[in-house]
Amino acid sequence: MLSEKPWRPDRVVWFLAGFFSAMLLASIVVMGYSGISSDSLKNQLIVFLVGIFTFHGVTLVLVNIFLQQHQISWSEAFGFREPRLGRTLFLAGLVSILILPVALSLTELSSRVLKYVGLLAEPQQAVQMMREANSRLQLVIHGVAAIAFAPVIEELVFRGILYPAVKRNGHPRFALWGVSIFFALTHSNLSVLLPLTVLAIILTFLYETTRNLLAPIIAHSLFNAANFAFLVFQRYQEGAL
Repeated sequence: MLSEKPWRPDRVVWFLAGFFSAMLLASIVVMGYSGISSDSLKNQLIVFLVGIFTFHGVTLVLVNIFLQQHQISWSEAFGFREPRLGRTLFLAGLVSILILPVALSLTELSSRVLKYVGLLAEPQQAVQMMREANSRLQLVIHGVAAIAFAPVIEELVFRGILYPAVKRNGHPRFALWGVSIFFALTHSNLSVLLPLTVLAIILTFLYETTRNLLAPIIAHSLFNAANFAFLVFQRYQEGAL
């Protein structure tokens, strides 16, 4: 079972405020740069990279400040030095394989339900950007962001900091379900609300089992990689690349 983390509620609130401010800052930077740049491929890539590095860079700085405030190292905070690394990697790979068909099935179910009630099941913004990519370079950059950057940041924030903080205050069930639903809601897409909630719950159990945040990070990364590979395959079948 995951050991208790010494996260102070007031520091967690300030961290979350900084995290969402980083999201807002990245959006402002991207919109500002888009307004003064041309619509060429090069400038589109620059805008995307500026947004990605602004958001992820600021978030990593915030995590580091958060840990310094608690006088704890990264390894101690997130279990990076936990024994049985091989077991951790094996479980991460196994979970990533098992959750993929579950997530795809739940996504299809959500799309049908939304269609039944008269709502449009639109894809996530990141997925839509990949579908509209018209060069291999664009796909590579989007892939790196989805596979390497997003899982690290999201797991640090939601499983590494927010989940233990809520659990520590005597609400283990709310920590599991509430943080998982919150994680899904931050992706701002109804069609993936259910599958991402289930994904978050599974990743939380994986973290509890291994006590090493590397496990959910790797599983999350492999999950995104599988989805990215499927999307690239579709693009090639369509002759778009």
